[in-house]
Amino acid sequence: MWGFGLAALILLTDQVTKALISVSMTPNQSIPLIGDLLQLTFIHNPASAFGLELAPSWFNVIFGVIASLVISWYMIRLPKREYWPRIALGMILAGALGNLIDRVRFGEVVDFIHVGLSSRVVWPIFNVADMGVSVGVILLMLYFIVIGEPDQRDARLDS
Repeated sequence: MWGFGLAALILLTDQVTKALISVSMTPNQSIPLIGDLLQLTFIHNPASAFGLELAPSWFNVIFGVIASLVISWYMIRLPKREYWPRIALGMILAGALGNLIDRVRFGEVVDFIHVGLSSRVVWPIFNVADMGVSVGVILLMLYFIVIGEPDQRDARLDS
């Protein structure tokens, strides 16, 4: 299963990078890589998404479990020819699982990728799991915009 293999690779990358950051940096330490554009900044993030307190931690754990189960179920049911949705869902699944593991182990998420255009224009600090979710959602949206849902696509081909 292509999507699950990609999910496993992203999840492994996420957990390894978080472990490396956790043992080699102290919380709130920042290491510039490309000036203000790219830094490694180690933080523990108790928030839901993008540093926003959208829900209590226990809700984020429950939501992560349910989302992971639903995505897995849907991936299993997808026809083999649905290549791009499998990739997108695999990326989203990896991100959900990566941050879920952190929430269960630590009660918060390890973030460390710090991007900004200047000291005044800064994106929230994130991790590999967050990248998986973000890129996966974008791919899935593009897939449905360009290709369309399977039922709609089949109806267009039949007419």
